[in-house]
Amino acid sequence: MQILFPMTPDQLPPRLNTLSRLWYWAFLGAAGSAIAIGGLAWGLTAYKNMPDPVTLARLAFVEPSQRGALFASREIPPSSHPLPFKENFRPWIKTVPWKGQQVSVQQFLDATRTNAIVVVNEGVIKQEWYRDGMGPNTLFPSWSLAKSIVSLMVGQAIGRGLLHEDDRPEALLPNLQKAGIDPRITVRNLLDMTSGLAIPENYNPWHPFRGTAGMYLTHDLGAYIRAHHSLAFTPGSKGVYRSVDTEILGLILSRVEHLTLSEILSKGIWDPIGAKRAAYWNLDHPGGREKAFCCINAAARDFAKIGQLVMDRGRVGNRQIIPEFWIERLYHPAPARVDGLEYSAQWWHTESDINDISAIGVYGQYIYIDPVSRSVVVKLSDYGAEQDEAETLDVLNILAEAAKD
Repeated sequence: MQILFPMTPDQLPPRLNTLSRLWYWAFLGAAGSAIAIGGLAWGLTAYKNMPDPVTLARLAFVEPSQRGALFASREIPPSSHPLPFKENFRPWIKTVPWKGQQVSVQQFLDATRTNAIVVVNEGVIKQEWYRDGMGPNTLFPSWSLAKSIVSLMVGQAIGRGLLHEDDRPEALLPNLQKAGIDPRITVRNLLDMTSGLAIPENYNPWHPFRGTAGMYLTHDLGAYIRAHHSLAFTPGSKGVYRSVDTEILGLILSRVEHLTLSEILSKGIWDPIGAKRAAYWNLDHPGGREKAFCCINAAARDFAKIGQLVMDRGRVGNRQIIPEFWIERLYHPAPARVDGLEYSAQWWHTESDINDISAIGVYGQYIYIDPVSRSVVVKLSDYGAEQDEAETLDVLNILAEAAKD
């Protein structure tokens, strides 16, 4: 089986432009290479609980879809009863709008550096394409698609009475309470990105160990959050995208379930949906904590299974996997927009169609769900950081509509 591991953080800031991203990785590579020459770097990175300088340099020069191989991971086994999609392949529509022109679907896929795309309608795969050297067995990085999957896991915990949206992290996580996390923050705030926590996505490219980048690179996620829990604004007062919110949700889930996130995902979702292939969730260190805010590595069709689960109102066959009230929660935008867009419990509401929702990752990862056409589109890419998301969603909406029988 070919495995393409991923990631770096979902880290590249909300709406960080491509030029800034290039400066960031250029700096990270230069810094990693330069300080590797002078031996102080090794001690510094160890002191900071960060990867060694050689690993930092490697991170700078590999594709986003390849970075996860540089980090420890935990396996999520394939389902004990795989449920493969039916197939009824059809040609792509002739053209889609892109950058003010009508282009072929292949031109769109090439322009957005797509690695894989799967279009499912009524549970049947209608179109599928992979870049050369990749295929149905390739594992692709989720980036922030993981946030939306964590949301489904939270919904399950709430449905079983293990958790409530009004619960507070400081009451659920004694180490964070001791560290002094603000007691006003609730699980609801974390879900809707209104916590006010000040670990920024928009970090300075000259400080790669700060913000979400630092959280991605650290060997001790718990310690990192305990040391970085100050507020940028009053909890609940507005919505600002923060990967730390999802990481704390992950800590809470592990505590109330008494399992690792990988075990929770395996038991509660991966096995029931009939995922055909194993997935791997990157950790902060071997045997450590999952990076809840990113970093699930899975096959494109299995990501499509997640979309189909939401499309089917949380059901697989006759079995309710995700409580239906939670699916309703996802489809109703929270009061506060996040970065100007409607958002609810770690899922984005698209501007293309008010009925649609989407999980979105930083380098062009999408699970797009169109409940009207009954279509799911998964697109996995190595594109610029949060580049052309609105235009891409418009194209995914067109592909979803075109997949209808």
